[in-house]
Amino acid sequence: MDLTPASSVGAPAGSPGSAQRQACEAASWQLSINHYFHTDRLQAAVLSESWAPHEYELKGSDPESGSEQGNMGSWKCGSCLSSLLIPLALWSIIVNILLYFPNGQASYASSNKLTNYVWYFEGICFSGIMMLIVAAILLVLENDNNYKCCQSENCSKKYMTLLSMIFSALGIAFSGYCLVISALGLLQGPYCRTLDGWEYAFEGTAGRFLTDSSVWIQCLEPAHVVEWNIILFSILIALSGLQVIVCLIRVVIQLSKILCGTYSVIIQPGII
Repeated sequence: MDLTPASSVGAPAGSPGSAQRQACEAASWQLSINHYFHTDRLQAAVLSESWAPHEYELKGSDPESGSEQGNMGSWKCGSCLSSLLIPLALWSIIVNILLYFPNGQASYASSNKLTNYVWYFEGICFSGIMMLIVAAILLVLENDNNYKCCQSENCSKKYMTLLSMIFSALGIAFSGYCLVISALGLLQGPYCRTLDGWEYAFEGTAGRFLTDSSVWIQCLEPAHVVEWNIILFSILIALSGLQVIVCLIRVVIQLSKILCGTYSVIIQPGII
């Protein structure tokens, strides 16, 4: 089939009509080529736009952004709790030392005329020095600039969280020891001089003397030793109880990171 335009049929070669026809055909081919490449570029742009990540998705729906904000909040909470253990430990040391000087006198400690529970060093050693060490280690573990134990940053976070939970559990053990010993010392009563000599005047009362101040006069020496022991042992119980609560909260926080967080402590091949 001849698709040559009717106007060009019979036009001699080299005539003005033939030159005009060739110019029109060249312009038509150029327009077709331009249209083809323009359509191809438009399709490529549409495809690249459809596959490209949107800005609102990166900012709004990225789970890592929420994870970072949650980690920052838990870091602040954990560091505040760890810092709270330091003054509690210092006060425990002070209170335990005061138990060695009933009525402000040192002669009773030197002659071993004190209740035997003060020699367990519950406030000085366990609820004091050991808790200071635990608090310092927890603060180091909460620091983002700590030593990375393996190649992956996520792997390091796993083990930092696990170590933090272990030391928090140790804190519960230390402060719990002080809590139990202080409670036993409070229920036993002071070692004092009565009409029958030096003895535990209220040892068989099962703590009933704590609410009956009329029997406190049985202790003749040291003066006001019953009040001294009751107040100081009660303060130790309160301080160690707060330490147990703080460490327990820390264990719950770290455990929630492991069980409900974005990472677990299961060792995977090739991570370390």
